[in-house]
Amino acid sequence: MSGPSSYVPNNGVMRWLDARLPLPRLLYDSFVAFPVPRNLSYAYTFGGILALFLAIQILTGVVLAMHYAANSGIAFQSVESIVRDVNWGWLLRYMHANGASFFFIAVYLHIFRGLYYGSYKAPREIMWILGVVIFLLMMATAFMGYVLPWGQMSFWGATVITGFFTAFPGIGGPIQTLLLGGFAVDNATLNRFFSLHYLLPFMIAGVVILHIWALHVVGQTNPTGVEIKSSKDTVPFTPHATIKDGFAMVVFLVFFAYFVFYMPNYMGHPDNYIPANPLQTPAHIVPEWYFLPFYAMLRAITFNIGPIDSKLGGVLVMFGSIIILFFLPWLDTSRVRSTAYRPIYKIFFWVFAANAVVLGWLGSRPAEGIYPLLSLVGTIYYFAHFLIVLPVLGLVETPKKLPNSITEAVLAKRGATRGLPAGAAASPETKG
Repeated sequence: MSGPSSYVPNNGVMRWLDARLPLPRLLYDSFVAFPVPRNLSYAYTFGGILALFLAIQILTGVVLAMHYAANSGIAFQSVESIVRDVNWGWLLRYMHANGASFFFIAVYLHIFRGLYYGSYKAPREIMWILGVVIFLLMMATAFMGYVLPWGQMSFWGATVITGFFTAFPGIGGPIQTLLLGGFAVDNATLNRFFSLHYLLPFMIAGVVILHIWALHVVGQTNPTGVEIKSSKDTVPFTPHATIKDGFAMVVFLVFFAYFVFYMPNYMGHPDNYIPANPLQTPAHIVPEWYFLPFYAMLRAITFNIGPIDSKLGGVLVMFGSIIILFFLPWLDTSRVRSTAYRPIYKIFFWVFAANAVVLGWLGSRPAEGIYPLLSLVGTIYYFAHFLIVLPVLGLVETPKKLPNSITEAVLAKRGATRGLPAGAAASPETKG
């Protein structure tokens, strides 16, 4: 998308390096001269925020691993020792713990932005699929990291989640035993989870590089969904996009710092400050907040579906809610990319977003009373959105007229801001 490189080494050392390892040229072409649509909004800054928080999680995690003891007898005490005895250990621990939550806040906003603006549609299918792979790796990393403090919720969360594999006939038991390192959550489980929790972030970083590579091949989308047609539609990544990204990062870091310094345990669970006890089950076992919508879908299936019992049905629904995202580029039949030009689908999109939030709340409620029924309704709508709403509306909905180019859309918006009609905004006089 960026065309021939415009990088020119500015001294002899850089010319020498460029001829042997053109890393400065790669960085310049990727993050300075790379053309991006001129109408990018702050909704497109979450990719940079996610890269920042991935770096924070890796750096704080590496230092924490130097002091953590992956032994079921002393793991809980080692975490408390990090907070109390290690220099700046409290800051590292709270940055890492809250960083996971803010990582998921950013990734959910990033996903919903992609859904709204159709970032998964051709030719960006591979980029979207790589993004879903990153999401799965994040979930695995976060789950294993949540087990490491070895508190009550960590222990019983691991017991419940790993127990899902037993729902699969034949292969479920051996998979669970391999994951646990035995027949119950114990020291071998903690060692396995610690090793994988340390490894997976570097795998995430590798897939992120592929994700960015795919982005630079097919180019960035924009709020109109119209592809770049000329150089007038683009601006250099630096300074136009980097200034937006930098400002968004600062704002996000301000909220992050507030939680780290003033509410460090707000997103955690109080039971995790009780040492793990295999003989005492917590009154209400819940995962971290970012897993709650999927946990609600798991518990929504309280009945057998033919030969599939309720336990296996719940597990299949939970995993299916993520797997379906891989097929999203082919489920959406609309020729229009951006939801901004699809008035009917826009309503369904916001209903879907609200439904996801409600499912998260239902996941935090006890599995009793009306909550399982509401979770079932929310689960049905979640799948109906992808399997019915997207394919059908794409065929029957009449979208609004798209602008001929990104530049036309930008000028029309400026004209509307100045109180001019759209046609006048695109006139030579207005351009001047």
